[in-house]
Amino acid sequence: MNSSPAQATLAALLETDPDTKCTLVASLSQAAATELGGLAGIPGRPLRPTLVSPREVPVRGLGSLEGRAALCHAVAHIEFNAINLALDACLRFAGLPPDYYADWLSVAQDEARHFLLMRGRLRELGYDYGDFSAHNGLWEAAEKTAHDVLVRMACVPRVLEARGLDVTPGMIHRLRELRDAETIAVLEVILAEEVRHVEIGSRWFRWCCAQRGLEPVATFRRLLQEQGIVLRPPLNREARARAGFVPEELPDF
Repeated sequence: MNSSPAQATLAALLETDPDTKCTLVASLSQAAATELGGLAGIPGRPLRPTLVSPREVPVRGLGSLEGRAALCHAVAHIEFNAINLALDACLRFAGLPPDYYADWLSVAQDEARHFLLMRGRLRELGYDYGDFSAHNGLWEAAEKTAHDVLVRMACVPRVLEARGLDVTPGMIHRLRELRDAETIAVLEVILAEEVRHVEIGSRWFRWCCAQRGLEPVATFRRLLQEQGIVLRPPLNREARARAGFVPEELPDF
């Protein structure tokens, strides 16, 4: 018996093996995503990497092969978690327009592709996903925003994913100095496509605000304050503008 779109999406979220998860996500139908919403589950993840607090993740310079591998691993871990975040955004929140579910399913499929690209590069460097420690901050943010889709849209795509827009150009610049064209090629794909992901977050954040009669800029600022979030430099203002930010939402520094 064929599973429903919701059951298939939940199965992808719960899957622990990264390759199988990516295959399941790729097979999901955006056209059938209208039936999602109102489900939740703890996302599956492999036994490795070992999860530690953010302060315990070692900082390695990019001058060594191990340092570049650690960077690739960190990005791969972000992308793996982003798969689960996008699937959770599809499953957890009910009663939204069909386009909402199709949008976040498309994001999950992009993130799965990004994970496989970066894992492939990691393997070229002689390592694999799980060889370095990592932290669980992204999923912890999902848990903190699980009660309200408005808060989720404000604080996950528009803060955590948008941070990737800010810091990835600096990574690319440093890797260009080290002539690591292969890693740069993967990061450039991710950076270009993450703009759309953040824009989807911006669009649905504003939709939620409109539904509740809230002014978006003031609401975004209020939610950042309530969640204890401070936006710090660098800010990629050009990419953020393409992703739906207005200048009034960003600090001056």
